[in-house]
Amino acid sequence: MKNELLKFFFSALFIGGMVAAAAAQRETVSFNEGWRFQKDDPADAKGVLTLPVIREWIRATGNEFLLTPGAEKPARPSGNLGEAVAYTRAGFDDSAWRRLDLPHDWAIEGPFDKDWEGETGKRPYAGVGWYRKHFNVPATDRGRQIFIDFDGAMAYPVVWVNGRFVGGWGYGYASFRLDLTPYLKPGADNVIAVRLENPPESSRWYPGSGIYRNVRLVKTAPVHVAGWGTFVTMENIAADADVDLTARVQNDSNASVRISVTHKIYELSKTDAKSAKPVAVSKPVEATIAPLSTKSVPDAVVTVPNAKLWSVDAPNRYAAVTEIRQNGRLVDVYETPFGIRGIKWSATEGLLLNGKRLYLQGVCDHHDLGALGSALNYRALERQLEILKEMGVNAIRTSHNPPAPELLELADKMGFVVMDEAFDEWVQGKRPNGYNQLFKDWHEKDLRAQIRRDRNHPSVFVWSTGNEIWEQRPKDHPVSTMLAKIVREEDPTRLVTAGANGTESGYNGFQKTVDVFGYNYKPHQYEKFRKENPSIPLFASETASTISSRGEYFFPVVEDKSKGMADFQMSSYDLYAPPWATTPDTEFAGQDKNPFVAGEFVWTGFDYLGEPTPYDTQVRFLPTFTDPQRQAAAAEEFKNTGKVKTPSRSSYFGIVDLCGFKKDRFYIYQARWRPDLPMAHILPHWNWPERLGEVTPVHVYTSGDEAELFLNGKSLGRKKRGQYEYRLRWDDVRYEPGELKVVAYKNGKKWAEDTVRTTGAAAAVAMSADRSSVRADGRDLVFVTVRITDANGLMVPRSHNEVRFSIAGAGEIVATDNGDATDLTPFQSTTRQAYNGMALVIVRPLKGKGGKITVKAESDGLKAASVSVTSR
Repeated sequence: MKNELLKFFFSALFIGGMVAAAAAQRETVSFNEGWRFQKDDPADAKGVLTLPVIREWIRATGNEFLLTPGAEKPARPSGNLGEAVAYTRAGFDDSAWRRLDLPHDWAIEGPFDKDWEGETGKRPYAGVGWYRKHFNVPATDRGRQIFIDFDGAMAYPVVWVNGRFVGGWGYGYASFRLDLTPYLKPGADNVIAVRLENPPESSRWYPGSGIYRNVRLVKTAPVHVAGWGTFVTMENIAADADVDLTARVQNDSNASVRISVTHKIYELSKTDAKSAKPVAVSKPVEATIAPLSTKSVPDAVVTVPNAKLWSVDAPNRYAAVTEIRQNGRLVDVYETPFGIRGIKWSATEGLLLNGKRLYLQGVCDHHDLGALGSALNYRALERQLEILKEMGVNAIRTSHNPPAPELLELADKMGFVVMDEAFDEWVQGKRPNGYNQLFKDWHEKDLRAQIRRDRNHPSVFVWSTGNEIWEQRPKDHPVSTMLAKIVREEDPTRLVTAGANGTESGYNGFQKTVDVFGYNYKPHQYEKFRKENPSIPLFASETASTISSRGEYFFPVVEDKSKGMADFQMSSYDLYAPPWATTPDTEFAGQDKNPFVAGEFVWTGFDYLGEPTPYDTQVRFLPTFTDPQRQAAAAEEFKNTGKVKTPSRSSYFGIVDLCGFKKDRFYIYQARWRPDLPMAHILPHWNWPERLGEVTPVHVYTSGDEAELFLNGKSLGRKKRGQYEYRLRWDDVRYEPGELKVVAYKNGKKWAEDTVRTTGAAAAVAMSADRSSVRADGRDLVFVTVRITDANGLMVPRSHNEVRFSIAGAGEIVATDNGDATDLTPFQSTTRQAYNGMALVIVRPLKGKGGKITVKAESDGLKAASVSVTSR
């Protein structure tokens, strides 16, 4: 018995040692901390590190993605790029450089440039930036492969290690991997240098600049699962689901190896914890991998009993744990989160998720995070999705580029489907230095890399190869056909689409180069498209583009969508849009009259930096102002130059403003997308002393089907929504101060109420934090909403008081904002004018310093306020 116990003991030690050894072989660590940063090139880089030179040197990176027969695989030029440039050298003294952690967006820092183009947010994003990091590689890492993974770097990142050129990439939105192994010195200090160059006229919106997404070091054995090397698909979606798993195994050794691959399936919790035991295990699959090569190991099919399907309402997830054994020894363990779900498209029913129609209640969003710029922050992104979920959103379009991986991770966990988009340009450019400069050399690399990175996410339901590209014309259709072919080779389980804005693209053959057709701003074409393309599924890939400013209302209220402008703001009656666009109501009617349309993606969920239509850098019309002096100055400027400069730095398209504060439009979409939620919303506010006795229209958004409006207790009539009507309107209300109240009904029964009241003068500041407790990790955030209130605690809707912020405890103020597209106060300022009664303070806890954080807000003549949260 004693011998048996000893055998068991040593056997357990051996097995435990194997698992520990495997864990040591694959190690993924954040590489975000401890960088140094410097703007601009040194003098010795001038004429050496030019974009044409850089493009030539980085072309050889990513050749493993060039799989099209006959595709040229460029070779790296001889020598060492930038050898004479001081910043690339290991011995360069960078002690005077700024210390920071990643992700980092240098362009969001400092003042706005009022003369910079409004299209890109009046932020001087163009230029060169350098990052350097000193790090130790333990001697125990000798014999391991060490890679660096960049989730995104804007733009043209070039990497040196210990003074030697490693590689680079072109597309600033792309994720990429570089092998650092040949350049590192195990057991010694090492230095990495990264140069970025963001060229001018390269974007139609604010792109950000810098290493703005996460960076990791990945350490593996020479034989390991390749980057993004697994593919999980479903063959049978039933009570017992058949899951097909493929692994690409990379052999970086100089010898041929014999391996076996096993996959174990675990349930995943919302916190990413795996179930104690696997729910299914594959049989081992054996393969021989040639030296210095990568091979896809034959598929393994496992049956998951009592499978919990992924959906937007129940986002159940699993993890596939792939184990690689070499000569019986465990050498690599690789984890792939995924979800079990079935997706099909129908020309008559749209998108079917697990056999049931999922009507797309979607929004388009750019990648910036408002006052934080483009620097990725998990909590900021999560907060955006929470707000969208409250509105009823179930779908996101990543406009118009590959998203941060964290967006897809959150979509998987929270229950959104994602239209994963690749490009805004193909061969023909929209801006001189846009993606058109990269397309020839990089489109296949970027597209294959994006699909391999994202294809295991259950949230991704369709691939988009482009947005409003010029190549919608017949002579250019081969480009679309070629891109769709690449997508299908990488992922035969999902269909291909593109966002098409040309009316003719639905009929000239372009529609047949994709599997699912997306029309931008064409509700009037849906019926014709179906008649001429009876078998092609159709959805509204970009809709509405209604423009509004939170809390602004201009009179008289007219139906002309080109009106509603004053003071470089847009009226929030939600009736105004650019020439190509529509109101929400028009799009709703287009879909309801054509129920085969799969749904829509509204432009946009959130306001974003840049594209302040209709107030781009300068306007060639005379704007309207409520202030006579401003009107006279603008008239003089227009008389002398034929145009007027605008201060606008962010968009008006958002359903939610740049701070995350809801505009009125939030509620018309919530009323449509959450019909079972009792809700009603009145607009406008009711503080109009200058309009006493004047007609002041009142609109109501409700999920009910009729409503009665009261002014100071007197009924102004009960109205019922007609067919293709999406708001209730009382257009002849004459203003008198007091209380507006609406009582909504559904099926004849009382359903919901809303009230707005005339407030008193501003008397106090009020504050509320989005959470009471945060993590002391230096990355978590608290979003503090600030309101200007009267003596009764009601928000004063037209208040613009200046508020000063201070902080005590283990936190720091990282940004403030107010949602005003014309406010050019730096986002880092701790003083901010309220905009229509509201402002925002973003607070970050200090790393490793728990305790109470207190934010205080003061404003002259008003009662101060404070709010506290706990950092743990």
